[in-house]
Amino acid sequence: MATAFPPRSRGGALRRLVDGFDRFRDQHFEHDHELYDTLLDGQRPEVMVIACSDSRTDPAIICGAEPGELFVVRNVAALVPTYEPDHRPRGTSAAIEFGVVALGVRHVIVLGHSFCAGVRCLLEHDHGGRRFDFVSDWVGIASEVRDEMDGLVTEAERPVIARRAEQAAVLASLRHLHTYPFVAERVADGRLSLHGWYFHFGWGLLQAAEGPDGPFRQVDRGMPPAPAMGRAVAEPPA
Repeated sequence: MATAFPPRSRGGALRRLVDGFDRFRDQHFEHDHELYDTLLDGQRPEVMVIACSDSRTDPAIICGAEPGELFVVRNVAALVPTYEPDHRPRGTSAAIEFGVVALGVRHVIVLGHSFCAGVRCLLEHDHGGRRFDFVSDWVGIASEVRDEMDGLVTEAERPVIARRAEQAAVLASLRHLHTYPFVAERVADGRLSLHGWYFHFGWGLLQAAEGPDGPFRQVDRGMPPAPAMGRAVAEPPA
């Protein structure tokens, strides 16, 4: 077992994180007591984001969200497994259930991104020649994306096909969300809307799926994207 050292006794990355917490406390926690007093009573986010674990694509940073605004689920490649009520531990499915059923979020966003290593593993069955014990099986959740792209990838086409596959993985996760009865029910009666977003951090662009099959269009400033599946209303129907 690794020895735990007090963060301030070590330099580099951990020290920067502790210094970052000091700035957060000074700039936000110390000056916004009303917000944090409200959060003591519990969380009431309207939006769930299913995002990739990639360190470059933190949804709270991308969206400029305040504490309590987003219920975030992160995993490799921002994938949603299909509904499997088999009484086995399923972290992503549990988080979706908690966000939709317990918290009553009004929107679920699947947020994919460019240069996704998880999608690369999906397409190539490995990453840089290495097959993982867990990652390879996990990304197989979106095997339909690999089947769709099979035979299309040449060296010249690779950047374009990779982007198409990343966006197709978002659409596959939206379809998988519909296999959850508590999701499909709420989408059908207007309490929940599903969105597919794609962040290209090489270009600094945010795109949204216009429908369950795409296409993805750039989100205009000040214009919230329409849901790719279903809609949300101001109040749940009686």
